[in-house]
Amino acid sequence: MKRLYLIEPIVAIYAFASFMVYPLVSQYVYRRLWLEITNSSYPVSDDTSRCAANSSNHTSQQKEVQKAASLFSMYSDLSSMIPSLIVTLLLVAYSDQRGRKITIVMPLIGSLIYTLSFLAVSFFELNLYLLIVASFVSALFGGIGTMLGGCFSYVADLCVDDKQKTIRMAVVDMMIGLLAGVASISTGYFLHASGFNWPFFTSALFQVVNLLYAIFILEETRVIDRSENAACCRALQKLSCGIYNLFARGSSRTKWVLFLLIVTFSSLSFVNTGGLSMITLYELNEPLCWSEILIGYGSAASTSIFITSFLGVYLFSLCLPNTAIVFIGMLSIFLSMLMTAFAKTTLTMFLVRIPAMFAIMPFPILRSMMSKVVSKSKQGALFACVAFMENLSSNVSSAVFSRIYAATVAWCPGFIFLLGAGLCLIPLSLLGILRCVHPLDSNDTQALISEDGTEASDDPPVA
Repeated sequence: MKRLYLIEPIVAIYAFASFMVYPLVSQYVYRRLWLEITNSSYPVSDDTSRCAANSSNHTSQQKEVQKAASLFSMYSDLSSMIPSLIVTLLLVAYSDQRGRKITIVMPLIGSLIYTLSFLAVSFFELNLYLLIVASFVSALFGGIGTMLGGCFSYVADLCVDDKQKTIRMAVVDMMIGLLAGVASISTGYFLHASGFNWPFFTSALFQVVNLLYAIFILEETRVIDRSENAACCRALQKLSCGIYNLFARGSSRTKWVLFLLIVTFSSLSFVNTGGLSMITLYELNEPLCWSEILIGYGSAASTSIFITSFLGVYLFSLCLPNTAIVFIGMLSIFLSMLMTAFAKTTLTMFLVRIPAMFAIMPFPILRSMMSKVVSKSKQGALFACVAFMENLSSNVSSAVFSRIYAATVAWCPGFIFLLGAGLCLIPLSLLGILRCVHPLDSNDTQALISEDGTEASDDPPVA
């Protein structure tokens, strides 16, 4: 069978299958906790909002359910954080020696286990806290950070031109948004018509197809040295050396620039992921009280940001330097967080997506900038560090934002988004420092590595 060098179908199917599950997770946990705390069935209405169905006696109980749901989310994130971080770092760095496919196949297996666990808990009405165990087990196979780290390393292996690398990484991000939007809309109606079991089952089927494609059709980009039968300790030593050499070798400017890029990426991921993790609970709370259909449309509107961000990357890269594009994206996140904090109506909550239209732009640009700083032989080690930091910031931010939301939901539900807007100042400041330290941009100057893949010296490039 002829194999293909196409990573986009895997990203697309993964996004579709995952975003059939992600909006359902918060809603399923919320409804189960509602039943346990209030001893009454969850109010389901065909109206656009459930607030009319809730009496004033339910207000205090709803706050209690909100708090319990946010704490459950924190426990789930913490249970998966450590194994996911370790596996991500090892697998993506290991891909430099043994191929990229392992970083793609393993997370797909973990995602399938996670979805089947939700299906089992939902179908047999098992203990809700078994889902935390499922999060831990699936994290042993890596997570979305592991798979995306492998996918971006795969793309970096195939691209020889800097602009092609930037655009193709933006395409991968766009595929996530495009298919996630379709999944989010369909999930709302799917849940409304048939409950939780069928969406979980359908997602599992798509993940099985994706796993088969990754194993049997996707071609490997790295040449695997079959003659090496290294022991585990020797393999770990190679991984450690690869990550160490990212920062130990090369010019001082290269190391400083790489460090700033990774910290900027991680701090921005912390803010963005933390805010997004609270959106569904915020929409379920008063005064919005969204139904599952409205949540589906809201999730689709949010994922359309991936498409507008891709168009922004493509168009802005024709006339603006990379740092300017990243700045626009950061400003987009800041404004959307600020507007979300004061959103009290359905219309306003949908309008929040307008200032957020370029919120994803910084991530492919920063990944591309980091990829240009190191040689091709170190792409796996680089994206292992990036995926590790992204996983760390995402898990910590979800746990921290969940805890803060639980503490503030009773008196100011929007406080968490005000905090997120304030934290945006950290990556904005780092970007300013990066612009001063490293005024290079791929649009008009040379990269920090030479043609043979070795890092450039401290001397400025010749125009």
